[in-house]
Amino acid sequence: MKRSVKIWLFCVSCLILISWDKTTKEIARIHLMDKGTVSYFHDTFRLQYIENTGAAMSLGDNLPKEAGFWLLCAIPLIIIISIFVYAIQKSEGLSMSRLFAFALIIAGGIGNILDRFLFDRHVTDFMNIGVRDFRTGIFNFADVWVTIGAVVLILGYRKRAMPVA
Repeated sequence: MKRSVKIWLFCVSCLILISWDKTTKEIARIHLMDKGTVSYFHDTFRLQYIENTGAAMSLGDNLPKEAGFWLLCAIPLIIIISIFVYAIQKSEGLSMSRLFAFALIIAGGIGNILDRFLFDRHVTDFMNIGVRDFRTGIFNFADVWVTIGAVVLILGYRKRAMPVA
């Protein structure tokens, strides 16, 4: 595939994934804020609105505002920009699955950073999965994108590192 097409698909993927995240967060703010938990599939999947000022599982929630800005906005943004530049520069030698994994990570990171900038450090989270008391934290699509992207990259690198029999 031509490099220009790969870069175009990569950038469009990033924009679509960021839009999906922003749209679902807005829907959650409209339909879930100030309401109780909505449960589906015998309480396996829950929709529950929260605003998180920390990282995953509210880690760093109590950081002073300036430290939170640097640790949860500025440094992650620099890392995301670096990943974006790397993906563009190396796009010719990267598979589309690896480029899409980078797009997932970039879009997820940007989605949550945009929330932090637009809503005074508050990231909208609204999904929860689990059985009885064994549950995930409450998360959003940006978190899903980053997780899937990281897993795809890790599995891809593991597969390349495994010896051929």
